Amino acid sequence: MTIAVAQPACAPADVPASAAAHAEMIRAARTDIVLFPELSLTGYELDAPPISPNDDDALGPIVEACAATGALALAGAPIEEGGREYIAMIAVDGTAARVAYRKMWPGEAESRRFTPGRSPAAIEVRSRRLGLAICRDSGIPQHAADTAALGIDAYLVGALFSPAGAAQRDARMPQIAAEFGVWVAVASYAGATTAYPVTSGGSGVWSPDGRLVTQAGPAPGAFVVAKLALT
Repeated sequence: MTIAVAQPACAPADVPASAAAHAEMIRAARTDIVLFPELSLTGYELDAPPISPNDDDALGPIVEACAATGALALAGAPIEEGGREYIAMIAVDGTAARVAYRKMWPGEAESRRFTPGRSPAAIEVRSRRLGLAICRDSGIPQHAADTAALGIDAYLVGALFSPAGAAQRDARMPQIAAEFGVWVAVASYAGATTAYPVTSGGSGVWSPDGRLVTQAGPAPGAFVVAKLALT
């Protein structure tokens, strides 16, 4: 199983433009899974309108790219369900998009708008179990433990880190990998946002023994690929 951790150029609150950037990276990566950062479809703009995976035509280019490559894309977006809004991870394949996970541990500013998700989640891809997390989730030990308890082979994180936060990420991810014996992949936001004029990039993949396998630089438009030797 191959995975790309990607840092698209996200257009603030412009889903069609961001979706086109996602589609381009999916086609370039040619991997089984392409993981994108937190709120990648709208940019990390906390006032961006929610999107609907079920009827938003703007996601069409991503569906088409997944159909052409056989990939599953995991992208970030705000969503609304039952009168509540969540920071979500959207799973897109060659036929449709669906909500795969809702962030359980929003940050302080995020909590003014977004409701915490209720439970950890894992998806199955080619008979492998992939646990899902969004940014701050991965810094909460209980989240990693509860997700690992679902019986996962890998822990996939869509995130945004400041340059200072990147050091914490690069210390925390190998700890999660080694503690639970799973692959860890992080797609880390690159480029400016309203709240974060500078973000870290540095998307990476860690092996189950905690070893860093590959890591991108700080610039938007980059991705790196790793082969997950799942047993």
